[in-house]
Amino acid sequence: MDILSPRRSAKSSVGDPTRNLSVGSWINARRLIAHGTTLALCLWLAYAWNVWTPGLRDRAGNLKGTDFLHFYTLGALASAHDGVDLYDMNAQAVVAARLVPQAAGIRYLPLYPPQVSILLAPFAHLSYGWALAAWWSWSTAIYSACCYAIWRVCPALRAHGRLVAILAIGFPAFFHLIAWGQTSALALTCFTAIYFSLRSQRDFLAGLALGCLIFKPQLALAAAIVFACLGMWKLLGGAAIAAAVELWAGVLYYGIVPLQRWIAALKNVPSTLPFLEPRLYQTHSLRAFWSLLLPWSMASVTLYFLSAVIALVFTIAFWKPQPAPEFLPLRFSVLLFATVLVAPHLTVYDLVILAPAFLLVADWLAAHPISDSTLPSAGWLAIFLYFAYILPLVGPFARWTHVQLSVIAMAGCVYFIWKMGCETLSAQDSLIMKATE
Repeated sequence: MDILSPRRSAKSSVGDPTRNLSVGSWINARRLIAHGTTLALCLWLAYAWNVWTPGLRDRAGNLKGTDFLHFYTLGALASAHDGVDLYDMNAQAVVAARLVPQAAGIRYLPLYPPQVSILLAPFAHLSYGWALAAWWSWSTAIYSACCYAIWRVCPALRAHGRLVAILAIGFPAFFHLIAWGQTSALALTCFTAIYFSLRSQRDFLAGLALGCLIFKPQLALAAAIVFACLGMWKLLGGAAIAAAVELWAGVLYYGIVPLQRWIAALKNVPSTLPFLEPRLYQTHSLRAFWSLLLPWSMASVTLYFLSAVIALVFTIAFWKPQPAPEFLPLRFSVLLFATVLVAPHLTVYDLVILAPAFLLVADWLAAHPISDSTLPSAGWLAIFLYFAYILPLVGPFARWTHVQLSVIAMAGCVYFIWKMGCETLSAQDSLIMKATE
C-alpha cells in the first residue's frame, strides 16, 4: 500500500486518470522501509563507532555531546545559585574546564533565558558522562512519546507502526538532536501540546504551550504572527501568561539581573551571529538560505523578509477560512513548516519539531482516495515531503554549492499543502453542489 503517495480511486482503472500523480507513485511503503532502514543503520552505526572511544572525546577529537557541555555548565551554575555568570562566556568556560577538564578552551555564546538553567540543575549533580547519558535518554523518551502520541491519532498510519518507527529512528533531525546534545525535544513537546490542545478546541491551553517556547523564542515567531493575524486572542493571552510565568521563575530564583542580561544578550544577537552560527550550512531557514546564496547582507536580509512574508501569507490564507476540524492536520503542518522557514535562527537539530508534520501530512495523503480531477497536487506534495525529510543530511554541501536544498523542499511543502487544501475544499464544494441539484 502506498503511504506517502495518494491512493487511487476506483475510477483509476479507466483510462489514465493518475497521469498528473504519477510523479509520486515511486514512494511506497516497501521503498520507505528500505530507505528508512538503510538510513537509520548508516547514521547510528557510524555515530556509535565515532563515540565508542575511551574518555570524553570522540574519534574526531570533539567532546561527546557537543552542546550538552553548555547545558551541563548552566546546570552547575544553577546548583550553585550563581546567576551572575549565566551570561559571562569567559566565566562559563572556566567553570566548564573545572567540571570537565577535557573541555578546556571550549566556549559557548549564552543566550538561553535564566529559567532554563534551573531545569538543567539535576544533571549537574552527575558526572559529565552519566549526565550526558541521562540527557540522551530523556531526549529520546520525549521524542518517542511525541511521535507515538501523534501516530496514535493518524488512523491511516495505524497499521504501519513498523514503518513509522523506522522513519522516526532514521529522521536526520533526531540524529542531530542526539549528536549535538541539544534541547529541541522540549520544543517538540510544546508543539505537540499545541496540536492536541487545538484538536480539542482548547485555545487557551494551546497558548500556554506556545508561551513555553520562550526558551527558544525564534520558534514561536511564526505562530505568534499567524495567530495574531487570525485574531486568536485567547490563545495569545495564554501564551503571554505562560511566557511571563516561565521568566518569573528565573527571577524568583536568581533575582532580576540575569533576566535583564538575557534581554540585553538578545538585543546583541545580530552582531554575534557569526559566533552563534559558526557553521551556517547547518542552519535551515529562509534567512540562512539567502545568506548562503548571496554575499551581500542587505540583499539577503531583504529577500529573507520578503520570502518570510510570503510563507506567512500562505499559512494565514490556509488558516483563515476556518474549515472543518478535519483540516487541522494540514493547517498545523503548514504552520510547522512556516515556523522553520521564518525562524531567524534555526539549526539542523531544531528540525525535529517537524516530526508531527511528516506524520500528519503522510496520514492525510494515505487516507484520502483521489483522482486526477480532485487533488492533483498530492503527488507533488509526497515528493517534497520525502525530500524535506532527507535533505538536511546534505546540508554540509551548501558550503560549496551555497544552496540549502532542504529550505527549497520545505517551501515546496508549504505551497503544495496549501494548494492541496484548496483543491480539497473545491472538490467538497463541487460534491455539495451536485448533491443539491
